[in-house]
Amino acid sequence: MSKEKPLSTPIVCKGLWKIFGANSTNILKEVDPTWSRAEVQEKTGHVIAVKNVSFQVERGETFVVMGLSGSGKSTLVRCISRLIEPTRGEVLVDGIDTVTMPEKDLIELRRHKLSMVFQHFGLLPHRRVIENIAYGLEVRGMPRDERLEKAGEVLESVGLSGWGDNYPRELSGGMQQRVGLARALAVDPEIMLFDEPFSALDPLIRREMQDELLRLQSVVRKTMVFITHDFLEAIKMGDHIAIMKDGEFVQIGTPEEIVANPVDDYVRDFSEDVPRHKVLTVNSIMNNDCCCCSENETVSDALAMMDRHQTQAAFIVDSNKSYQGTLTREQAMADSKFGSPMSQLINKQTAVSPDALIETLIATATRLNHPIPVVDSDNKLLGAVDHRAILLAIEGS
Repeated sequence: MSKEKPLSTPIVCKGLWKIFGANSTNILKEVDPTWSRAEVQEKTGHVIAVKNVSFQVERGETFVVMGLSGSGKSTLVRCISRLIEPTRGEVLVDGIDTVTMPEKDLIELRRHKLSMVFQHFGLLPHRRVIENIAYGLEVRGMPRDERLEKAGEVLESVGLSGWGDNYPRELSGGMQQRVGLARALAVDPEIMLFDEPFSALDPLIRREMQDELLRLQSVVRKTMVFITHDFLEAIKMGDHIAIMKDGEFVQIGTPEEIVANPVDDYVRDFSEDVPRHKVLTVNSIMNNDCCCCSENETVSDALAMMDRHQTQAAFIVDSNKSYQGTLTREQAMADSKFGSPMSQLINKQTAVSPDALIETLIATATRLNHPIPVVDSDNKLLGAVDHRAILLAIEGS
């Protein structure tokens, strides 16, 4: 039996450059890689929009490119779909380089594998909403009844049931952007590219659209590249974030990595006003050397362990380190002769995942006077989080 060929990484960019100017290809041969964007412009009259960028996007993840206006992020996303021709480098989509792809194949790629959602909705004003959504399917040659049925299903998925017969001018900005999103989803692309899709919307509608896209992504699991200049939007939407400046990537990481460990002042300026407890996870503050006892040990042993750790509770584990419950000092001391079986005294306290956000612990921490156990997906004890660590994370915000 032949082995099934493994799936390629959906998007891989290698050494990508884009220089704007009359003689960009030849100028690139002369450019010293250490020159800044300003130096290149001063010495050559050309503008570097994307400078030697390399990254990859895994299947089903949302990769956010974030930076100030003019940082090159919109040019970068357009290079992926070749709406802008790169000056040098590779853009591999499922292992195929789109930079060298013939025009005919590029058109097919855009029709079947890639969809793009822009800041300005780009809806056809003379067509009804349902027809706008079905437009990509029409271009593919799908029969009218079939494409309208499909468009109707997608219209419902973005919360616009009953609006199919209206024209774009009859919809609010947020509703029009939902139509743009539905149009991109209707062709069922593997990869979706978003160029600041919500930046023209009012703040409340913008949050609603962010939540809507997150909800949809939890269902459809598309590979997404999302462009934004808003750091709060970036950490909300992204599995990974690339911070861009003057055409280059300054840092790539998870939202937690970037907030916890910014590589320079440029990144730090973005992250300094972010409430850290809303981004950082339990894993970043938990204590691995926590107070734990075997279920076969005595209550007296557990109290001695609490004394050594200077804590108010011990976590009881079995022979496989699986969390069984919590024995508090108060519960142990109530057993005056320390003669009760451990199983009768422990509290089956709900443990937390290391991936949980710190903010989700605040309510629990206010109820308890002892640390909170942290377990993995197999219920094995990993460590604990105490009140002081939670407080420091909140104060650090």
